[in-house]
Amino acid sequence: MGLLDQLAGQVLGNLAGGTGGTDGSQGGGQNMQAMLMQMVLGMIQNQPGGLGGLLGRFQQAGLAEQADSWVSTGQNMPISGSQLESALGADQIGNIAQQLGMSQGDASGALANLLPSLVDQLTPKGQVTEGDALNDGIAALAKSFLR
Repeated sequence: MGLLDQLAGQVLGNLAGGTGGTDGSQGGGQNMQAMLMQMVLGMIQNQPGGLGGLLGRFQQAGLAEQADSWVSTGQNMPISGSQLESALGADQIGNIAQQLGMSQGDASGALANLLPSLVDQLTPKGQVTEGDALNDGIAALAKSFLR
């Protein structure tokens, strides 16, 4: 689709391949995390309003304090899998779980572990940006995984 998909693909390829080749034999955990990361980046890209729109869903679900902490330059507040599911919806979490071949509870827990850090890394200056600025953040994130 664009730069976001290319970068997510690079990150996925790097994490899945690791140093053990391209057959995915490096380990299921890294591959699952890479797949989840690619899904989250796609979710941001496809969300109306991009990253800001995604964060708005958390605010509407009463999780503004957590979402704001991920964007700010301070420490990230955690979120539980059930809180994440209430913000994103059971259908979306179920779709992710199905694609990863895991239970919905495991998928929401994994996503709850990944999302705060990912949003934090996409907002290094403590502000939500879109367009080219967001793509720059994604590029920087991809470079950190490619090292």
